[in-house]
Amino acid sequence: MGELMVFRRPVRQCCGALLGVGLLLAGCSGSGGGKAAGAKGPTGSTTSADTRSSPTSSPDPSSTPNPSATSSSSVFSFDPDPARLPKTRAQAVRLARAVTAEPVKWGPGFVKRDPYETDPGDWPVLDANCVWQRDSLPPTVLATLTRYSELPAQDGKGPIRVSAVVTVHRTVTDAGWEMAGMLEEALRCPDQQLRQGERITGLLSQGAAFGLMGNLTSEDSLSEGGQYYSDELGGPHYYYWTQSRLGQVTVAVAGRGAKGRTEAEVSTAMSQAITQMLSDVETELGAAE
Repeated sequence: MGELMVFRRPVRQCCGALLGVGLLLAGCSGSGGGKAAGAKGPTGSTTSADTRSSPTSSPDPSSTPNPSATSSSSVFSFDPDPARLPKTRAQAVRLARAVTAEPVKWGPGFVKRDPYETDPGDWPVLDANCVWQRDSLPPTVLATLTRYSELPAQDGKGPIRVSAVVTVHRTVTDAGWEMAGMLEEALRCPDQQLRQGERITGLLSQGAAFGLMGNLTSEDSLSEGGQYYSDELGGPHYYYWTQSRLGQVTVAVAGRGAKGRTEAEVSTAMSQAITQMLSDVETELGAAE
């Protein structure tokens, strides 16, 4: 991510998706999927594995609710400048690199993890066994970028590991279908494997349009909470993920706790990062004032 813009809209200070697990339990969709999670393998589901790539074959609008439709009477006031909207892969990659949170955006003491960035030409897919894999981008996505950071272990406390993701879709509708597909994943895979030696279990998830359940920062918001287990760090530890959409862009953050770390430490870092990312999207794409 580049330097902070000289002229920046004020960062919105409320991020309803990070109000805590109590919010999840108040309106969960059952057992949720996750965007950086872990599991123990097959669940017996016959659902298509590539649910994150589902925008390439969107359901029939006549038989499926519009994922972009808001159930609130209020509408988020985001009016991008059409001339600044990314239309090519190069433009999308530039936007993703400008917006995806660097370590400093999470708070004092955070540093880059190794590896630090993913290839913007592929994205994560939850397979039939509820294991996260990297795959090529579907035609509906221009670029996606993930950056990994952490607050190192210190004073007998384990590390807080976090990730930030920005995905630039070709259209607003495509971004809406990605959000809808993630809720489907939540029902399919309550336990998921992030990578070898890392998993999350007992996921609960929920979605909220602008103005509902504390979402005052985006047009749509999704969130998940569960328990994180690691061969290295043990467990269970706190796990949380949240994603928000502004137009054709989705931004997401995930956080994992460790021994001696509180939920508040993780959620505070996540709230700081995602509110800044949403503000950066508005700055990059918004009409001049």
